[in-house]
Amino acid sequence: MRDAKSYCAILLDDNNRRPICRLHLNRGVKYLGLFDADKNEERVRIESLDDIFAHADRLKVTAAIYDNVKIKEIATV
Repeated sequence: MRDAKSYCAILLDDNNRRPICRLHLNRGVKYLGLFDADKNEERVRIESLDDIFAHADRLKVTAAIYDNVKIKEIATV
């Protein structure tokens, strides 16, 4: 996890090129930033941190995408 001025990034293997999600909590409205396979961020409004659990499947898919990339990189070496 890395903290920035406008968000807190949840990273796989502490690698800023592998973001799993971002927490935008600094404003009155809170957002969860979810990533697709192309690393495009989609902001989803949340009322509380418990709302993150509703997006667990999507977070797991994002982590799995990076794991598959890692496996492919090892296989090509």
